[in-house]
Amino acid sequence: MDYALILPPLLAGLLVLATHVPLGMQVLARGIIFIDLAVAQLAGLGVIVVHVIDDKPSAYTVQIAALVMALLGSLLFRWLETRWASRLEAFIGATFVLSATAALLLLAGNPHGGEQLNDLLAGQLLWVSYEDLPVPAIVTACILVSWRYLNPRNNSLLFYALFALAVTTSVQLVGVYLVFSSLILPALGTYQYPNLKASYAIGGIGYVTGLIVSLATDLPTGPVIVWSLAITAILGGLMLHYRQKNS
Repeated sequence: MDYALILPPLLAGLLVLATHVPLGMQVLARGIIFIDLAVAQLAGLGVIVVHVIDDKPSAYTVQIAALVMALLGSLLFRWLETRWASRLEAFIGATFVLSATAALLLLAGNPHGGEQLNDLLAGQLLWVSYEDLPVPAIVTACILVSWRYLNPRNNSLLFYALFALAVTTSVQLVGVYLVFSSLILPALGTYQYPNLKASYAIGGIGYVTGLIVSLATDLPTGPVIVWSLAITAILGGLMLHYRQKNS
C-alpha cells in the first residue's frame, strides 16, 4: 500500500470539512437537514446538463453551470423559507427527487451514464491530485473569511449563497454522498454538546481512517469514508457525553 496516495485526497477532504463543519452545524440549528443533498444534487445536475450539451466542456463552464444551479436552488429555498417555513423540508426533499430523476433521464441514452452518475454520487476522491486543489483552496478561504467577518448566521441570504458556493466546490471533489456526510455527521456527533473543534476532529479522523481502510481493502473510497464518518461521529458523541457527565 502506497500511503503517499492518501495525501492529496486527504487535503481535499480537509478543505471540504473546513467549510462544511460550521455550515453543517448551522444546517442542524435551522432544521433544514436535507438541503445539502438537494443543493449538491442540483450542482451535479448542472454538471450533467453541460456534458449533455457539449461532450468536452471547459472546466470553467462546468464550474459555472454547477454554481448557477446551486445558487438558484439555494435562493429558491431562501424564498420558500420566508413564506412556507413549516413545509420547507418537504420542498427540499421534492427538489432533491426531481433533480435526481432529471439526471437519470438526461443520462438514460448515454452509454457511460451509469459511470457518470456513480462519479457524481460516490465521487472519485482517491484520484484527486495536487493540481485539483488550488481553486477549491481559494474558494474555501473566501468562504471562511466571509463566515468569520460577515456573520451569515444572522443573514439568511448570505448563508444560502455561501452554502451554494461551498457545495458546488465540494461536490466535484468528493461526490454527493460525502458532501452530505461531511456536513451532517460531524455536526450530529456534537449536536448535544456543540463544539466546533470536536466536530472538526470527528471529520478529520473519519476521513483519515476511511482513506486508510479504503486503500487497505480496495473498497470504494467514498462509501468507506461515509461509514467511517458515521462511526467516528457516534464514538465522538459518546466521548463528549461521558466527559460532560463526569465533569
